[in-house]
Amino acid sequence: MKISAKTVMELRAKTDAGMMDCKKALTECDGNMEKAVKYLREKGISKAAKKAERETKEGRIYSYIHGNGRIGVLLEVNCETDFVARNEKFLVLCKDIAMHIAASNPVAISEEDLDSKLIESEKEIYKNKALNEGKPEKIVDRIVEGQIKKFIKQSCLLEQEFVKDADKKVSDVINEAIVALGENMQVSRFTRYSLGS
Repeated sequence: MKISAKTVMELRAKTDAGMMDCKKALTECDGNMEKAVKYLREKGISKAAKKAERETKEGRIYSYIHGNGRIGVLLEVNCETDFVARNEKFLVLCKDIAMHIAASNPVAISEEDLDSKLIESEKEIYKNKALNEGKPEKIVDRIVEGQIKKFIKQSCLLEQEFVKDADKKVSDVINEAIVALGENMQVSRFTRYSLGS
């Protein structure tokens, strides 16, 4: 499979790994960007992955109001130093994530933060729906598994497609900021308010 220079550069921007490492990762992963990022992280090549272990005690509480005051978001994004917390790129990241939350209404930050009761409830709904549609019982579990993966992708902030660029997940946008600013960053918590609910 031929890997384009543009794709290699895109992976390099996401991970800050060397050009040859990026090309090798893309070749190994048949050009799949997500798998290539994971490949580099597993090999310890991605700088974003190395920074992910560092402690984040600084950061910012960011507020965002959307739709003439109909939707509001309070968001905490952490980083390693107060220097980065005051950086314009960090503020843009906070604003972009807050705007994304306002638009996409995630339920949790990551899969680990999802309530297990919610997952079980969703599984039950998907199972009953499949059975009611007359799907064979032997494939119902696979259908439920696929629906749960889709639910997680739609419900978890880090897994959602970024509203400003559907080719990226929110986690990709954060990783790009980690590489650009040289510090670990993470979303610690958020609350989304909607008028009347």
